[in-house]
Amino acid sequence: MLTSFNEVNLAAVMAMRKTHGEAFEKANGIKLGFMSFFVKAAANALQRYQVVNASVDGDDVIYHGYADISVAVSTDKGLVTPVLRNAERMGFADIERAIADYAKKAREGGLTMDDLQGGTFTITNGGTFGSLFSTPIVNPPQSAILGMHAIKERAVVENGQVVAAPMMYIAISYDHRIIDGKDAVLFLVDIKNQLENPHRMLLGL
Repeated sequence: MLTSFNEVNLAAVMAMRKTHGEAFEKANGIKLGFMSFFVKAAANALQRYQVVNASVDGDDVIYHGYADISVAVSTDKGLVTPVLRNAERMGFADIERAIADYAKKAREGGLTMDDLQGGTFTITNGGTFGSLFSTPIVNPPQSAILGMHAIKERAVVENGQVVAAPMMYIAISYDHRIIDGKDAVLFLVDIKNQLENPHRMLLGL
């Protein structure tokens, strides 16, 4: 297992949430969080880098034509990873509602085995506990996991000027038996580019 890192400027995502968050909540009955952006970005990137969405079964590599994304949810008894089925077909509101439903079921002990099995890729968010940097562990038989972390205002250079920006380190840990370092890095850069240009996600780019 290897881990690669990058960082993402979330200013555009935060601006979109500020501008459209209230209207989104009125229209859908659910708040627009950060996780839906990451789930959608990952689902899109998994379509372009399908080996990251694959799994090893004995001597075979199984490629999946869908993105069933496991999302880590914290409970009093530890982390569980319920699955968002066909995340590539889900809209932002669908993702937010599904995550909220799973979080409620997890707190109440109502998750079933079917909720937890069959994911092809995982997203975990150590940032909810304040983690700035981590190396997430792959959830077999999956081959990769995306780690989100805390958002911190940091000095960055934009157009030759030093400005404060809401930055997050992101990580991908992956099974090097089937995923080459190039594909893992390009996958992570794909997610970075989508999050820094969130309108591209809405246009399916």
